[in-house]
Amino acid sequence: MTIKVALAGAGAFGIKHLDGIKNIPDVDVISVIGRDLAKTQEVADKYGIQHVTTELADSLAIQALDAVILCTPTQMHAAQTKACLQAGKHVQVEIPLCDVLKEGEEVLALQKQVGKVAMVGHTRRFNPSHQFVHKKITAGEFNIQQMDVQTYFFRRTNMNALGQPRSWTDHLLWHHAAHTVDLFAYQAGSPIVKANAVQGPIHKDLGIAMDMSIQLQAANGAICTLSLSFNNDGPLGTFFRYIGDTATYIARYDDLFNGKEEQIDVSKVDVSMNGIELQDREFFAAIREGREPNSSVAQVLPCYQVLHQLEQQLGG
Repeated sequence: MTIKVALAGAGAFGIKHLDGIKNIPDVDVISVIGRDLAKTQEVADKYGIQHVTTELADSLAIQALDAVILCTPTQMHAAQTKACLQAGKHVQVEIPLCDVLKEGEEVLALQKQVGKVAMVGHTRRFNPSHQFVHKKITAGEFNIQQMDVQTYFFRRTNMNALGQPRSWTDHLLWHHAAHTVDLFAYQAGSPIVKANAVQGPIHKDLGIAMDMSIQLQAANGAICTLSLSFNNDGPLGTFFRYIGDTATYIARYDDLFNGKEEQIDVSKVDVSMNGIELQDREFFAAIREGREPNSSVAQVLPCYQVLHQLEQQLGG
């Protein structure tokens, strides 16, 4: 069967999904939703997508539609995920699932009720670099003692990954920290039992903290130190140092190095070197096989419980 998909949010990350889906057989993107109709039409024309709209409801009304991928602003994620589930569609929502814990809990309750696949785009679970480490852990060859993570951007104005103006404000805690909080618990194989955070000054225009430091500890004793900044004028992105009992690994997106900065070949870890494509492959495989996906709403909700706890500490 060909899975018919709608993509909501034709911005920088939506394009990454469209590029990944091109490599996945028997998946057809039949609708694209965007805030700006003309720009969305350009994307649709480039990727050969027939239906274009500015309203998610228009796409959900398409009877043949099986699933939706949401790459929309953070503040819309939970409500739109619920709308997809209520319409009887499988849904993958980009990170974060929510920026209010109660909304994430409502999504999980609804998913359990309707039984559709509901997955969150925690891409780090799928990057070949992190998969390599995960396989070492599950084989009993490596145990994390500490993760040291840096999430750095230079974003003093509201721009997206393509350098274009954003219609919404990004957030270090609910968006960027979510990647690492989830990955730490996933890789440690142990729930987070301690979490602390401090943040720097609030930006006068954006109204958010531009710098943040987070400490985590898992029940098995492993620790994680996460530094986040929108002020760093240097290499952009998130860099993970895994310090373990048998080795040290440094992960930069899909690439992996040892502690001496020697690159490790991860090209055979999975069928692609593209973490977004692998994430989408898992989503469609779960739909076909009628199973819970890796990075399901149920699996990642503990991450958002920790983020909520940290927000309370920060006076949110």
